[in-house]
Amino acid sequence: MLSAGLIMAIGAQNMFVLRQGLKREHVWPIVMFCAAADAMLIVAGVNGLGALLSAVPGLSTALSLGGAAFLIWYGYGALRRSMTSSSLVVDRQAGISLTAALASTAAFTFLNPHVYIDTVMLMGTIGASIPADGRPWFVLGAASASFAWFASLGFGARFLAPLFARPITWRMLDLLIAVMMAALAFSLLQGAFVD
Repeated sequence: MLSAGLIMAIGAQNMFVLRQGLKREHVWPIVMFCAAADAMLIVAGVNGLGALLSAVPGLSTALSLGGAAFLIWYGYGALRRSMTSSSLVVDRQAGISLTAALASTAAFTFLNPHVYIDTVMLMGTIGASIPADGRPWFVLGAASASFAWFASLGFGARFLAPLFARPITWRMLDLLIAVMMAALAFSLLQGAFVD
């Protein structure tokens, strides 16, 4: 339940998975990458990586700055897409390669400082407090919730396809993505310079 609650917050990674699901492009590899990354980070957190990350000065700031730069770049691309009509219809969209899709997924995953706070530090701390014989069940449950969410988001997006058959809906989604990326980037920058 903890994993499900944390992962369902709509952020940059979830918006990317949703967009790729709507385009029906590389959905399975993206879903698997997201779920595997979460599982890996949860295992690392349960095994003490959270304490190590807290002890490294400047790491949070570096992650925040890198994440903000990536979000600004991606948000700018979404804003540009929202202002054009030629690239909005799914059937006519030029797809991205699997390598580019996985690179974007990795950036959304690992350049987001919140993923470390949620999976490594918060879930890791809770998982580490569980008796050793219960930790594998905690990790399995958390990883299962992550996989279920990403699979639902990626593959469930096709049920929204009739709505997204209209170019205006794509424009609205891309505009929402641009605004969300800008807000998240601002939040990261603010956190990097305030802390």
